[in-house]
Amino acid sequence: MAAETVFGKIVSGEIPVEIIAETERVIAFPDQSPQAPVHVLVIPKTTEYPDVAELAAGDPSLLAEMVDVAKQVAAQHGDGDFRLLFNNGSGAGQTVFHVHAHVLCGGLEERSLVGS
Repeated sequence: MAAETVFGKIVSGEIPVEIIAETERVIAFPDQSPQAPVHVLVIPKTTEYPDVAELAAGDPSLLAEMVDVAKQVAAQHGDGDFRLLFNNGSGAGQTVFHVHAHVLCGGLEERSLVGS
C-alpha cells in the first residue's frame, strides 16, 4: 500500500481543493505555489503509483488520460499551448510521492529548460 500523501487526502475529499477538471480517474486543481499564470496539477484518483515511471509501466492508459486532461486544462484556461512537467524521484525535485503532472501555461516564452 502506498504511503499517505497530501494528494491522497485531496482524492479522498479530506482536503478540499478547487477542482477545475475531472474524469472518472483523474482530477486537476490549481497549484498552491504557481510558477506560471496557469499552473495546474493533474493527478490520478488512485494512490497506487508514486511516480510517472511506475504509472507508465503499470497503467499507460491512465498516463494518457492525465495528458488528455492537461491538454483540456490548457485549452480552457490558457491559449492551448502548455508545458507538462513530471518530477520523477527526490533527486529530480519530486516532494509528493503520488504521481502528478504540472501543467504550465502563459508567460513561459522567456523561460526555457536546458536541453528541452
